[in-house]
Amino acid sequence: MNVKSTGLPARAGAIFCWAFLVWVLLTWTLTAEQLLFGAGVAAAVAIALAPLGNAAGPWLLLDPRRLAGAIWLLAVTAGRIARSNVRLAGRIWNPRRPLTSGMVIAATRERGAGGLTAVGLMTSVVVDNQLADLDPSRGQLQYHAVAVPDGGPDEVARGINVPAERLLRLLRPGRLQRQDRLSRPEKEGRQ
Repeated sequence: MNVKSTGLPARAGAIFCWAFLVWVLLTWTLTAEQLLFGAGVAAAVAIALAPLGNAAGPWLLLDPRRLAGAIWLLAVTAGRIARSNVRLAGRIWNPRRPLTSGMVIAATRERGAGGLTAVGLMTSVVVDNQLADLDPSRGQLQYHAVAVPDGGPDEVARGINVPAERLLRLLRPGRLQRQDRLSRPEKEGRQ
């Protein structure tokens, strides 16, 4: 997401909203004391982090395409988590399906800190793979995989992080249209 440069109060407000949401989700207690204490913690975090740079505010989700993309991203990620948990349970319960764990390198098109963080988090909550290291300059992510896929970095990426990268494009409506226009001549040239 490309976040425009904003003033200190707007950055603090965005960070406060996200920090308070995290507080509510982690404590899951809606008493007045919990909410007031959480608001204080969120305010302290916002004041401390606001001078460090821009933050995407939750109000960006008011764009219908972004909101639909965020809901789809959550649904698909939840589905991948459930599917990978069932696969792992099957590997554990059935000794004929041995664990072939190891380290793999996957290529990535993400270059920004936000995109790399999102891809790393979304692929690591799925139990099959855990992000171990990244090299943004080379466009590579290193994962520990429960079942090591065959192939090089590009083939490995198709199974691990490319689905997450595609989902992230839904949250960038302007960039998606630009990328589609830029990639059309390449596709036509290959045919």
